[in-house]
Amino acid sequence: MKQTVGLIGYPLGHSISPVFQQAAFDKMGLDIRYELWETPPEKLSDVVNDIRSSDKSGANVTVPYKENVIPMLDELNEVAAGIGAVNTIVKKDEKLVGYNTDAEGFIRALEVEGKFDPDGKTVTMIGAGGVARAIGFALIQSGIKSLELFDIDMARAEKLAAELGAADVRVLSSNEGSQFESAVSGADLLINCTPIGMKHSPSENVSPVAQELISVNSLVYDVVYNPVKTRLLQLAEEKGARTLGGLSMLVYQGVASFELWTEKMAPVDIMMDKAVNAL
Repeated sequence: MKQTVGLIGYPLGHSISPVFQQAAFDKMGLDIRYELWETPPEKLSDVVNDIRSSDKSGANVTVPYKENVIPMLDELNEVAAGIGAVNTIVKKDEKLVGYNTDAEGFIRALEVEGKFDPDGKTVTMIGAGGVARAIGFALIQSGIKSLELFDIDMARAEKLAAELGAADVRVLSSNEGSQFESAVSGADLLINCTPIGMKHSPSENVSPVAQELISVNSLVYDVVYNPVKTRLLQLAEEKGARTLGGLSMLVYQGVASFELWTEKMAPVDIMMDKAVNAL
């Protein structure tokens, strides 16, 4: 029977996941179709429950539902439970099991594409939303020296810091003043986990930090993948810093999802090429 997996989120017009996931299924000769399941909030429970149907294998989950789907699942793996967010659902023996491949995708992109080992490094992260949860968890597990965290919503930042449960996580109270400036300029790794700079958004071509704060010694990592080179990355490159965009993280988390659904090695090169061409 032909199988289907889908992406659950709202809205979904921006997603390129079907492009590179379908290319992978086709390359491997798998009779699986990847679809967009744009889901308004009142339909979320029905859409998740429908994954139990015989023609469904699982799903990806994106904003704003990575936390909302958890009560609708039968099990979580250890990583998803630790992060408190799910981006991949796999049907196993009629049970729906939640995983989080964002953390794996982030670290793999950081190490493979960014040539950066986070062990013992200082990190400043802007944003404390869903993707920041996964990234923060991955960084703590990777043995970073410290994490400076800022979000315009102080309560959200404080909550994330508490849930990461590490003594070396500090919340910045403002994105103005010497504390923020020193955290940004002194970071081995500076990460934007907000949508600032995203194409077709109100903040397109905007950077979350001023160029003069960026250090030539930092790796600047923007999780925004469209455009491929955000304003933040442009400014960082002009300053002489190394940069890494969000496209590789998107693909690598998709690689991990593919392998969970199929139990086969994903054709990474094809997925990366298709994602780049889609943008």
